[in-house]
Amino acid sequence: MRVLIVNTSEKTGGAAVAANRLMEALNNNGVKAKMLVGEKQTDTLTVVPLPHQRLRRFHFLWERLSIFCRLYFSRKHLFEIDTASSGTDITSLPEFKEADIIHLNWINQGMLSLGDIRKIVQSGKPVVWTMHDLWTATGICHYARTCPYFRSGCHNCHLLPGGGSMNDLSKKIWEKKKRLYHSSNIHFVTCSRWLEDQAKQSALMTGQRITSIPNTIDTRVFCPTDRKEARLRAGLPAEGRIILFVSQRVTDERKGAAFFIDAINMLADKDPEFAKNTSVAMLGGAAEEICERLKVRSFPLGYVSDEHTIVSIYNSADVYVLPSLEDNLPNTIMESMACGVPSVAFRVGGIPEMIEHRRTGYLAKFKDTADLAEGIRWTLNEADQQSLHKACLHKVAHDYSQQSVSMRYIEVYNEMIALKRYIV
Repeated sequence: MRVLIVNTSEKTGGAAVAANRLMEALNNNGVKAKMLVGEKQTDTLTVVPLPHQRLRRFHFLWERLSIFCRLYFSRKHLFEIDTASSGTDITSLPEFKEADIIHLNWINQGMLSLGDIRKIVQSGKPVVWTMHDLWTATGICHYARTCPYFRSGCHNCHLLPGGGSMNDLSKKIWEKKKRLYHSSNIHFVTCSRWLEDQAKQSALMTGQRITSIPNTIDTRVFCPTDRKEARLRAGLPAEGRIILFVSQRVTDERKGAAFFIDAINMLADKDPEFAKNTSVAMLGGAAEEICERLKVRSFPLGYVSDEHTIVSIYNSADVYVLPSLEDNLPNTIMESMACGVPSVAFRVGGIPEMIEHRRTGYLAKFKDTADLAEGIRWTLNEADQQSLHKACLHKVAHDYSQQSVSMRYIEVYNEMIALKRYIV
């Protein structure tokens, strides 16, 4: 079986990381998998870039420009909206022709247009589409938040100037998706049961096949190591406790940095020993902006792409904190747990499927800074560290191992191939 995984980026972003890991897992379990990307960042032989990179860049810029115009030349929400109005026809590529399964992932920002996806479907190749957010089931947004319109039909989009209209951009893209899905044989996969439930509420998904399969992780790479050695490699203090915060860009409002700052400062104000013996390590772009607002010693590590360095940073931490306001199945929580480090997060999205309260970490009440602070305090001061460590490793091995996840995808692939033969 040959599978072509399609994703905009090879490494940048959670979806890219997840797609890359799935490719590796499939190749390790008897499937010949390649990845087709708009942006190739390594020399990995199984990753193939789109041809004509200048054209791909044009598609990206053209789509952003069209959205920019729709926003009346405001940058607000510019990257929260995707229309899939511009992209590349991949059906003539040799990698496409040799594949038995076309596996779409995150294909926005000029990678594939809705028209390109229609051509993929019309080729007769079985199509699996993994949803890393809700965009596939909405008009133009990746997370609906409190907006109910995706359930019946998008319109009056709050991301558009003046709150949109009954026939706005979200409505038009919604109708395009509706026409595409109506005539297509696509098996949708969500990375969490929460996202599966959200997707099934969308009128776009009525009658569609949706399966929930989590992301995978290579536990040979993300695994426990000696903490002292890890801190030395990561350039972090050998003594004291370290709280870790990770995000591609730590100032992203959706990742909840404001709640993190308030929780840390609340603990520092209440307990002088906490302020004295605890440090914060921040991994991601613009980390300095957050660190300078903390009342404890902090280490802005910036954006790091090297996996081995990232593993050392996780193994340096006593607790990982991610107060996301919206999230599907964060790779960072999985990475932390694979290193035996417990996590503290809000009870939102797919996160409760990952963190078992007071067993592998702490689930705080949504947007409750005091409870977030309590979770950090409990994890550091009261919890049985060895029990947390063992429970984290067991959770990852049972739910997110390469073999477990790849076998579930192979079942979906075989079902799609069998269905194709039956239809033919």
